[in-house]
Amino acid sequence: MTGRDAAFLFIVIFGGTGGELAVTHTMKRVGEVQSFYPHHLLRVILRAFRSGWMWFGLSLMTISFFSLLMLLSWENVSFVVPVTALSYVLGAFGGKFLLGERVEPRRWVGVALVCLGVLLVCVG
Repeated sequence: MTGRDAAFLFIVIFGGTGGELAVTHTMKRVGEVQSFYPHHLLRVILRAFRSGWMWFGLSLMTISFFSLLMLLSWENVSFVVPVTALSYVLGAFGGKFLLGERVEPRRWVGVALVCLGVLLVCVG
C-alpha cells in the first residue's frame, strides 16, 4: 500500500463516517419521522435540508464516495472493501463520543472483531 492509497483510505473512512455522523446529528435534531404520507415526509426533508450539518454531511459523503471510486481503480476490491470496514469502528466511537449514544459491550466486541479482520487483511 502506498502513501496515496493510505491517504485515500483515510478520506473514504473518515469522510464517509463523518458524513454519516453529521447527517445523524441533523436527523436527531429534526426529529423522528412520524408519518410516511408524502406531505409529512416532504416537511421532514425540508427541515433537514435547512441544516448546515446536513449539507456538511452530504458533502463529506460525496467526497468519500468519489475517493472510493479512485481507490478502487488502483487497488484490489478484496483489499479496499475489508479495510473500509474500519468505518464501523469509527462510527461506534463517533456515536458514543459525539452523539452521546450508549454502545453496549457486545457491540464493542464486534468493533474489536472488525479491527482484527482488517489487521488480517492488511497483513495477508
